[in-house]
Amino acid sequence: MKRVVSGIKPSGDLTLGNYLGAMKRWAESQNKDKDSENFFFIANLHAITVKQDPEQLKKRTLDVVAWLLTVGVDPNKSVIFIQSMIPAHSEICWILNNYVTMGELGKMTQFKDKSLKSGKEGQFVGLYDYPVLMAGDVLLYDADEIPVGVDQVQHVELCRIIAQRFNNTHGETFKLPKATLSDKTAKIMSLNDPSKKMSKSDTEDSFIGLDDTPEKIIRKFKRAVTDSDNLIRYGKDKPAISNLLVILSEFKEKSIPELEKEYENAGYGQFKKDIGEIVAGNLDKLQKTFREVRKDEERLNNIISEGNRKAGTLADEKVSIVKNKLGLI
Repeated sequence: MKRVVSGIKPSGDLTLGNYLGAMKRWAESQNKDKDSENFFFIANLHAITVKQDPEQLKKRTLDVVAWLLTVGVDPNKSVIFIQSMIPAHSEICWILNNYVTMGELGKMTQFKDKSLKSGKEGQFVGLYDYPVLMAGDVLLYDADEIPVGVDQVQHVELCRIIAQRFNNTHGETFKLPKATLSDKTAKIMSLNDPSKKMSKSDTEDSFIGLDDTPEKIIRKFKRAVTDSDNLIRYGKDKPAISNLLVILSEFKEKSIPELEKEYENAGYGQFKKDIGEIVAGNLDKLQKTFREVRKDEERLNNIISEGNRKAGTLADEKVSIVKNKLGLI
């Protein structure tokens, strides 16, 4: 049976990019592919590479679990667990640190980008090392597939290198996972700058938060940047409109060619107004469901406990195998 593993950070309010690029895909995949086991985790250890307010981190961790249930991830079909509650994640990271070089970690795009902005010397070791923790997250569960955005493909490749290096030295231990991308929503871009991924750490108008009010959502789409001409067309030369078409396609469940035809005589103003209203209406319904789900903390904690039990059993078994091969008592 194929095993799928993926995580999401509770480091800030969730965005439309998180929903379309990850959570919606997770819910769909568990129903489409009956021959796969799904392990979805809240990556709160990854979140602390940036300073967090402890109370907010706890709250957001439960928020993410509630959002997963809201969008259709079923705990009877998928294992939902909290990364920090499985000690094996931290333990395997330390072990795998000895199968990766400083040079390899220094080439990771996200570390390089942040280092260019504020220098290498002031970066925390956690930021430098988190691709190894990510590798451990995956290798603990013998994952076959890792649903990721385009920006994370490099990290999955490093994961494969680390696993192969360990296997070459100590015998077959880890599966070599592969990254899987959605053909449409692997990367939802900023509304302000379509060359950048939509991110909650960017300016307020650049992203749609899952908890944004309908009025705010409509306003943000009205302000979204567009391309030079007034044609609603998908293409590399029209990154802003292409991004908006991808978003609209997901919410209207229509193909991009269908939408291009529908809007061939419309201007940018009408196009952006329609997107804002459609997204606002859909998110308003999801928000109402979320509030009901989030109120029942006892249920959330029961789901987490059960998920932790299932994930922890597998993770502990893998760490035990690894330690035995290394002569660790």
